[in-house]
Amino acid sequence: MHSDAWLVVIDPQRIFADPASPWGSPMFPAIVDPVRRLVEAAGRRTVVTRWVPAREPQGSWAAYLRAWPFADVPEGAPLLEVVPELAGIGTEHVSVPTFGKWGDELRAITGPTPRLVLTGVSTDCCVVSTALAAADAGATITVVTDACAGSTPDNHRAAMAVMGLYPPQITLATTAEVLAHEDEA
Repeated sequence: MHSDAWLVVIDPQRIFADPASPWGSPMFPAIVDPVRRLVEAAGRRTVVTRWVPAREPQGSWAAYLRAWPFADVPEGAPLLEVVPELAGIGTEHVSVPTFGKWGDELRAITGPTPRLVLTGVSTDCCVVSTALAAADAGATITVVTDACAGSTPDNHRAAMAVMGLYPPQITLATTAEVLAHEDEA
């Protein structure tokens, strides 16, 4: 991994990992080991994000939470916790009520035009939303294909195909390919 890159682990929460959750990804168990390996390489340059419902949702978010009432829980609810397998990772944390995690909070940590390595869930929602917004703002993005979990395998592939249309701002790589660049600056 590039020495100046920030690893962003997007929403590794129970709400997206639990098979009993309406938002649970069947792909989540397979990304735990690749994410751990990337965290080990990134060290202190790891940010963990969490989706949290807005306290007072506005506009389309109000309708969204009415459609998914199980997810409208207080920020400290167990459903929103990071999964035990990845608890304790990251030196920086961002919790926001948006799909995309690129915004003031993340920018304050990484700087305005960083190199970001994205992992997490779900590829077809929060990962793609983060990647496109960050790239549009000037960040250089690597999306780790085997360290992202989609809502379904087909949706994962579709989101990867969309993000693959944005080189050189967004590139796709495997964990092995990202880790092979550990010494690059």
